[in-house]
Amino acid sequence: MNHSKDIKGLLVDLDGVLYVGDQLVVGAIEAIRKIRQDKIPCRFITNTSTVSRQSLQHKLISMGFPVELDEIISAPQAALFYIQQYSDPVCHLLLADDVKRDFLSFRQSDKQADFVIIGDIANAWCYDILNTAFRLLNQGAKLIAIHKNRYWQTEQGLQMDIGAFVTALEYVSRQQAIVIGKPSLDFFQMAIKDIDLPADQIAIIGDDIETDIGGGQAAGLQGVLVRTGKFRQQIVDDSLISPDLIVDSIKDLPGVLGIEK
Repeated sequence: MNHSKDIKGLLVDLDGVLYVGDQLVVGAIEAIRKIRQDKIPCRFITNTSTVSRQSLQHKLISMGFPVELDEIISAPQAALFYIQQYSDPVCHLLLADDVKRDFLSFRQSDKQADFVIIGDIANAWCYDILNTAFRLLNQGAKLIAIHKNRYWQTEQGLQMDIGAFVTALEYVSRQQAIVIGKPSLDFFQMAIKDIDLPADQIAIIGDDIETDIGGGQAAGLQGVLVRTGKFRQQIVDDSLISPDLIVDSIKDLPGVLGIEK
């Protein structure tokens, strides 16, 4: 890894790095406090597609992380920006209710649509929902995936994420989804632009070697993998991606950055 003095900004993943579900990662609050005191700019990035940015901010604040709303960059927010490029698009939303509220300005239909937008709808997945999406895609709608994660870490262990459903719809509709969140280059470039630093002076802190580290490095960032959340040593060993640094958890990050406070 480059010398820590070269790191002037941070993109910090949320679930798996600062917390797992509702369980804080030990030392995370203190680590972020030290980083804040050292005036290192941070953006908190996430593929989480079940809650709005406002709900994410409320969760972070309630857990002890004083985060401003404009410091949070979420995949649903990026999807919102993407769709706003189009003139009066009709959308079919497979999104959690909290996230769906952010998309209410768009016309919605389950009969004819320009976009089918997929996020995490948890236990609602069923053949009827998939077949409605399949029919709309066959009629010409474009498939937009908030992300395409394989799995995520919960307090009960690893659980399947929406990537398999996205892949299924790609397969039957013979089209590739437009993937909005990590590891999308567009997503990381949006975060880099927002933090307003050269990419090689920014480090991505994440628990997923593919979406966090691989995606970040492809955008020119330094990749710091933490051994918390969905981290599994075997997955790292099998991956072609090489993190710039692996640390036990975010609690070790101030030391990497040379912060002694």
